[in-house]
Amino acid sequence: MLPKEFLEETRGRGMMVGWCPQEQVLSHPAVGGFLTHSGWNSTIESVVCGVPVTCWPFFAEQQTNCRFSCVEWGMGMEIGNDVKRDEVEVLVREMMDGEKGKKMKEKALKWKGKAEEAAKVGGSSYLSFDKLVEEVLLQ
Repeated sequence: MLPKEFLEETRGRGMMVGWCPQEQVLSHPAVGGFLTHSGWNSTIESVVCGVPVTCWPFFAEQQTNCRFSCVEWGMGMEIGNDVKRDEVEVLVREMMDGEKGKKMKEKALKWKGKAEEAAKVGGSSYLSFDKLVEEVLLQ
């Protein structure tokens, strides 16, 4: 779907794929941030990996997830609807080197720790899943 010229220009400097193991990519130490549409899976994977997000929501639950990432959890910032290259550059630089980016990384790591605790035996997510199995599957 991309123009042949684009693929030729970026050959050796980047990679375009139709699918990748997103959680493995996000957990790599070289990843400093994630530009996301803020779908539920991407949001959860960002939290679990402790990666701050730049949100670009479109529809459905994405606006709600964006609000939680940016406002409630403090681990994200939102791109406006009229996206311009230079505006994205400013956000990426802030995320990677700015004070707000450092605070977002701290918050992301805090939420990662909370997610890990919740998933452990006896944690809130563990217990909720166990209850779901009991009530739905074992009746």
